[in-house]
Amino acid sequence: MQTSEAPNWVPPTLSVGRTAEGRSLVNVIGAWNLRSMESVVHALRQQLADQAQDAQWDLSAITRLDHAGAMMLWRAWGKRRAQHLVMRPEHEGLFAHIQAGPELAVPVKQIERRRRLWAAGRAVVTLGEHIIQVVFLLGRVSLAFLEAVRHPATLPWREISANVYRTGAQALGITALVGFLIGVVLSYLSAQQLKAYGAGIFIINLLGIAVVRELGPVLAAILVAGRSGSAMTAQLGVMRVTEEIDAMSVMGIPYTLRLVLPRIVALAISLPLIVLWTNAIALIGGMVSARYELDISVSYFISELPNAVPVANLWLGLGKGMVFGILIALLACHFGLRIQPNTESLGVGTTNSVVAAITIVIVVDAIFAVLFSGIGVA
Repeated sequence: MQTSEAPNWVPPTLSVGRTAEGRSLVNVIGAWNLRSMESVVHALRQQLADQAQDAQWDLSAITRLDHAGAMMLWRAWGKRRAQHLVMRPEHEGLFAHIQAGPELAVPVKQIERRRRLWAAGRAVVTLGEHIIQVVFLLGRVSLAFLEAVRHPATLPWREISANVYRTGAQALGITALVGFLIGVVLSYLSAQQLKAYGAGIFIINLLGIAVVRELGPVLAAILVAGRSGSAMTAQLGVMRVTEEIDAMSVMGIPYTLRLVLPRIVALAISLPLIVLWTNAIALIGGMVSARYELDISVSYFISELPNAVPVANLWLGLGKGMVFGILIALLACHFGLRIQPNTESLGVGTTNSVVAAITIVIVVDAIFAVLFSGIGVA
């Protein structure tokens, strides 16, 4: 029950001062109802407990009061009416009802459960909105792609080429460095265990399957998501802030065809090539480490690699790369188009884009692992 309404919501607070007689004066201000107190209930209870028992209480500045707020004040007064008390007439009935009836505890646990349930429900609703919008964007991109297949001249080939260069050629350096180090570390740690059992020759099998089937595609996708995915989101976000996308719509230029489709096509082309490049560099790093740790020659490593790693693993890794590329570009464009015309939204959208892309890469990789568990493994 709310006994008063106010046009402007004020959070529940306490203001402590002194009266002319020197007595402590506690002014209770704001909305003291269940919804307003749920996030600050513990702090309010502590502040109420710190007040003197003989203090003068002024409740006239309360804008909203329900049973939960009145019960908190009642318990702070020692479960009886304060001796020096000023309140609005409409609040008298609420305290009279509490004084006449049995004591009801403030539902602190209920507030916490309600807040957690509210947060969980809001997260589920937000996730559902993102999924629906991504599906709609994918549908528009698919229609634009079919239209471009029918009329190839409408496809922005230069934009696709530029994105392939930015997301592929310019990423070769960082992927090579990380891939080489991962290969060295994986080979070194595996060699320590294999030498203990006299099975050092199986380093080829372990490295080949781990790199070609799993580490290469996932590592390349994560690096591209952090590097190129964030760049795509920022580019589209800036265009949204400067209203360039709105201007394209006014001129009748479909932004799905001109902005989204080229990025998805480019990343679907470049990421499998980056996966192939990362696999090769990681295996080179593994060969270098195996040469010094297990005395396995490079020529023997290369000659035995096709026997240890069936070619199906290579095609599976490249297929993963294409799927990862499409998903990363789709999510990057989705978050870029959701940017609001302010700098804070741009930063938050770029961060969410990278986090979502890396998460979906790991989830889809797990799905691939389950679906193709019997393919490419001797």
